[in-house]
Amino acid sequence: MFMFTIAVLSGAVLIWNLITPGSSIIAMFCAGIIFTLSLAVVLRLMMDPDSIRARQSDAMLKLASQTLECMGEGIDAPAAQRICSLLLPATAAVAVSITDKTQILGYAGYDAQQNPVGSNIRTHATYATLADGEMRVLYTPADIGFAQKPSGIMAAIIVPLVVGHQVQGTLKFYYRRARHISETQKSIAEGFGQLLSTQMAATALEEQTQLATRMELKMLQSQINPHFLFNTINTIASLVRTDPEKARTLLREFAVFYRRTLEDSADLIAFARELEQTQRYFTFEVARFGADRVGMETNVDPRVEEMMVPPFLIQPLVENAVHHAMPAEGKLTVTISGEIDGDDVIVTVEDDGVGMTEEACQNILHPESSTGMGIAVKNVSDRICSYFGEGTRLHVESELGQGTRVQLILKRGALREY
Repeated sequence: MFMFTIAVLSGAVLIWNLITPGSSIIAMFCAGIIFTLSLAVVLRLMMDPDSIRARQSDAMLKLASQTLECMGEGIDAPAAQRICSLLLPATAAVAVSITDKTQILGYAGYDAQQNPVGSNIRTHATYATLADGEMRVLYTPADIGFAQKPSGIMAAIIVPLVVGHQVQGTLKFYYRRARHISETQKSIAEGFGQLLSTQMAATALEEQTQLATRMELKMLQSQINPHFLFNTINTIASLVRTDPEKARTLLREFAVFYRRTLEDSADLIAFARELEQTQRYFTFEVARFGADRVGMETNVDPRVEEMMVPPFLIQPLVENAVHHAMPAEGKLTVTISGEIDGDDVIVTVEDDGVGMTEEACQNILHPESSTGMGIAVKNVSDRICSYFGEGTRLHVESELGQGTRVQLILKRGALREY
């Protein structure tokens, strides 16, 4: 288009000089050269449009590759700022911005000083895109949501950054004039929005996979530990002479227990299976300590038993109760319950043991809790949040001398989806 415009203008100058008496020969000569060269370029481009598209595609691919390199560790503020700086010269926009749900992560171009990284989102159009996940093409400052009419930005394209079914942020292109928003600009904005969304989803999936694998290995290690192994073997050995039939039963259950432990490495298992494995584990503790010292009660809605959950969800919490809540005298009773509350499922592991202080209760989910009770509870919390999404949480209540209650609140319609 630019070369065509040059050709038309130079042609007009050439014709004007030809029909005007006393025209400058030098001006006519220069106009003729420019007209000839620009016309040759226009004809060349018209005859070989594939070369233009190839160069444009190559430029976009290189830009996409550079963008992906910036997101090696996800889309944090430094990565977002680098991406904005890369995209700005490749479009007709005067400014490019990336936000999360509440703040600006990166901003390059016009009025950058007024939009520092970390400042809150200010335009209602951005909040609307975060709410409904729809791409918006805005042709007036009022549509964008500027409180006062700016001098340099009159139009914008806002693209949602979607991971799964949730909008995690926006990619925004600001333009000096509404006419600068062409179909090409819309395609570029939408394409890079999808590119960033895909990379964010890939990063999140990789993090979840690593988390699930790491948590699973830790939980497996916590199940197959020497103390539990030796205690159970010693218990079975002591029963060989006094109660051979019970020893035989325990040995058979012990084999099933460890086979299930190794098999339950799948992403999801039925809650009924997790409950069965927990009860099988508790059988060994009863054999070791005696029915007068430990006991278990269950009260689980049949619909909860059918739902799919990550493995090693309940058993670590019951182990904690046996290992840390056992009173010096009397009986420890562990109660497992599961109920439906609207679209949510609430699973509770409660004991009437020694309890813990308020400080210990508050610190149990601290990231630095890496031993004993802390690692098991923290791992369970991380696993349910990874599988069931935002809003899912693990809640701990305890009182010295009264016992401890651990509740798993599984959000986002856990029963229906899983």
